[in-house]
Amino acid sequence: MTEVSYAVVIPTIGRPGLANLVKAVDGDPAPSCIVVADDRRAATSELDLPQTAAPLLVVHTGGRGPAAARNAGWQAADAEWPEDKWIAFLDDDVVVPVDWCRRLVNDLKDLPDNVAASQAWISVPVPEGRRPTDVERRTLGLNGASWITADMAYRRTALVETGGFDERFPRAFREDADLALRTVRNGYAIAWGERVTTHPLASSTNWRNGLIDSLTDQAGNADNALMRAKYGRRWRSLIGTTPGRTGRHLITSAAAMTGVVACALSLSKGPGRFSTVLAATASLVWAGLTAEFAAGRILAGPRTVPEISSMVLTSVLIPPLAVGHRLRGELRVRSAHRASSVKPRAVLFDRDGTLIKDVPYLADPRRVQPVPGARRTLNQLRRQGIAVGVVSNQSGVARGLINPDELARVNARVESLLGPFDTWQVCPHAPDAHCTCRKPEPGMVTAAARELGLTPSECLLIGDIGSDVDAALAAGARAVLVPTRDTKVDEIDHAHVVAAVAPNLRTAVRRHVGRS
Repeated sequence: MTEVSYAVVIPTIGRPGLANLVKAVDGDPAPSCIVVADDRRAATSELDLPQTAAPLLVVHTGGRGPAAARNAGWQAADAEWPEDKWIAFLDDDVVVPVDWCRRLVNDLKDLPDNVAASQAWISVPVPEGRRPTDVERRTLGLNGASWITADMAYRRTALVETGGFDERFPRAFREDADLALRTVRNGYAIAWGERVTTHPLASSTNWRNGLIDSLTDQAGNADNALMRAKYGRRWRSLIGTTPGRTGRHLITSAAAMTGVVACALSLSKGPGRFSTVLAATASLVWAGLTAEFAAGRILAGPRTVPEISSMVLTSVLIPPLAVGHRLRGELRVRSAHRASSVKPRAVLFDRDGTLIKDVPYLADPRRVQPVPGARRTLNQLRRQGIAVGVVSNQSGVARGLINPDELARVNARVESLLGPFDTWQVCPHAPDAHCTCRKPEPGMVTAAARELGLTPSECLLIGDIGSDVDAALAAGARAVLVPTRDTKVDEIDHAHVVAAVAPNLRTAVRRHVGRS
């Protein structure tokens, strides 16, 4: 075992340089294993891989995207070699130096515990003797870019804490920045290493392929919608990227649509002053914005006839295509937050911080104070015939800070203020008791479902911390996190990935159960 234990994970779609990359990372100090995540959709043959001194493992992910492939890779390494401290991710089209293993270990060996990841410097060669094409400029954007998993090593523990890559990102876009941002918000730092990895310049010998690439890349706008949903309007500044053109694309597309509608009105009803002015104004706005977009792209490029033709055509097509993908992403995000087509038959609530204000080791019934809207929300559920229950950790009993009679009186006061509950599940054990009922263990959720004559999948749990979400998911129930000021940022980020997040009780029930 070397001074730094690490595994290498390479997601691949079968690019030609894969075999050489595998050879290069089979170096010294040796990785504990090399995991190749084969993400080809319909692979008809085995990957052409060399013999390696380090154990070589291939996992198949069936075209689910790089996020899913990387997750499958590091989880396979974690299962087989759990002693590894680091997982080094490499893209299958990069070129690493012959002593990459030594450089990686040198970057990792002295990092403090608060550093969760080490990033290589990505170098993309500039074309000689000419300006780069549009396709090449997109690849050149990787030069010095932060949080690029083309060559990035993460601590295994950080991957476990964050849950790894968010597989809702289906393409190689934003999934790396999302993981890095969640890692940083979890209290870790990400360090630059000294190693340098080369990313080849994207091929653009065929201008038609470049045109198609420019258009297909617009699908990434749907992923921008997910980033906005997870991190708010400031998400671009949080990941250090430049402002996008979504606003201008929206104006361009709206102007084009307005011009078309105005012209159609003129043709159907005869030219009128309003429709003529509207059509002319909209056309001028569209032409001006399209010309500005095309000119910027043309001036930055080689200005050959094929490139200019491609830039003009794609500058016309990109705005409506980008807007369409963004709308698709927004609809997808919003539909994920709507109530399921099958309503839950029971809603279970955490007590402290969710139904009532959180008072540590509450023993005095007079200090019970419901959160705003709790009574109204519970009554709405009761009117719909949906069972309601409480699942609550109360370790104060085991610690001797609350006696069972005091706990009973507090719970009775909760019922007197909020109405009757169909089931009460309380865990009085201390955290070190290792019981199966204390959240995040699923025991109380399954017990509540059993008492109500339901399966856990028919239940929804609403709570304010990560253990509430984890207990629900472990039992097979759905979960919604309603954060308070005491909720950790990483718990909110994790709930966005595995469950749902709502700003308050009323919204949580409206989104996931529906209105009465």
